[in-house]
Amino acid sequence: MAVETDVLDELRRLRSRVPRLAGSLAATVDGLVLAHDVPDTEPEGLAALTAASLGVAHRMTDAAARGEFRELLVRGSQGYVATYAAGTTVVLTLLADDRVNVGRLHLEGRRSGARIAELVDTHIGPGGGRHAERLARGDHPAPAEDPDRRIGTLPVRTPQRPTRRPRPGG
Repeated sequence: MAVETDVLDELRRLRSRVPRLAGSLAATVDGLVLAHDVPDTEPEGLAALTAASLGVAHRMTDAAARGEFRELLVRGSQGYVATYAAGTTVVLTLLADDRVNVGRLHLEGRRSGARIAELVDTHIGPGGGRHAERLARGDHPAPAEDPDRRIGTLPVRTPQRPTRRPRPGG
């Protein structure tokens, strides 16, 4: 598919623009690898972890009333993991060494995220993806597998108060 090739080209250009960038990965919001340039890392595992961290980031921005998810930065003792929204259905995850210029990482990560969003929308179309052909046939997905699930629209459970108070002592 042409979109994977174009996205991979963008990931390689990104590596040339950001000194100390160790790898990059573009994945769907549900954790499927679109393209990757991550040596010494399992891309499927990284994509799955990206999807999991994305869910937590959505809940955090929602709980803190900070709007839609844009980016997430994690700093470890040996470097950074940065995740950026790349349109509504794709995320970009970058791995960088501990001495990376974080401002440059953000600048180029945001630019590449926007470029990847354009590429995906051009090749697949907004709201396209793995369920698009089912919708074209008239099949309707179950709510849990909504193909139009956008970044920032993951379901968030609100804690419920008990309907009755517990009795003291049992």
